Amino acid sequence: MAVIDLHTHSTASDGTDSPAELMGAAAAAGLDVVALTDHDTTAGWDDAVAALPAGLSLVRGAEFSCLSPTGRPGEPRCPVHLLGYLFDPRHEAIVAEQSRLRAERTERLHTMVGRMAADGYPVDADTVFAHLPAGGSAGRPHLARALVAAGVVGSVDAAFADLLHDDSPYYVPRADTTVETAVEMITAAGGVAVFAHPLARRRGRVVEPAVLVDLVGYGLGGVEVDHPHHAAADRELLRTLTVAHGLLATGSSDYHGTNKTTPLAEETTDPQAYDALVARATGVGVVTGAATA
Repeated sequence: MAVIDLHTHSTASDGTDSPAELMGAAAAAGLDVVALTDHDTTAGWDDAVAALPAGLSLVRGAEFSCLSPTGRPGEPRCPVHLLGYLFDPRHEAIVAEQSRLRAERTERLHTMVGRMAADGYPVDADTVFAHLPAGGSAGRPHLARALVAAGVVGSVDAAFADLLHDDSPYYVPRADTTVETAVEMITAAGGVAVFAHPLARRRGRVVEPAVLVDLVGYGLGGVEVDHPHHAAADRELLRTLTVAHGLLATGSSDYHGTNKTTPLAEETTDPQAYDALVARATGVGVVTGAATA
């Protein structure tokens, strides 16, 4: 049976493997299909395609930074992530919104670096942005790695726990896309929108299941059910919801290289769900590495 991991990150956003290295790692991990889903960018797509090992299939995608209703009266919207698969990267709305988000991410990180430097931390923007490729998407993990390299903290996790968490004086919020808009945008670009790790409670606030049901009306295609941060009971709840509302149930590692401890293929997608996802997409196709002569 095919081994399919539909959520990974490269150095085009906050992973530590280059797109080419990620393709090699995916093949070495025994994957048959891997999705590249960097935050708010498609900058790694071409390098990933060029480096595809023979027989490995690549699903091109991205993870969109969004704000969603929680489904609880009186609560403000909360940050969520939406996976977009096989959409046309040249679609006007996609290009405009991803460009806006990347610019906003860069400005945000410059502000955070400035605040930390003003308090005496040995960080500077040149170092933080040194390894980000053109068109790449900056984020707090880049600052976290700079803090590790400077000896301020011992790990990326420690940097988030001590200095970069949402309640930190150095934290700057993002101006993300509303999740309803993002679902419609991905769908209009011929892609399939899948709500990423909706009940990952250890990350902070999560949405009520009713929010996922509401998004079906906007074109939501699936839910990431099997994720390393989902408890068994929440997986069962989400699986029941996907069946009841005709949504695809996916599974993924959310691999970030050495930024996180979760390995490739820690969680995977059922081949039938994968086939259905590919069949729904009209933006771009899956690319498979060709055998060499």
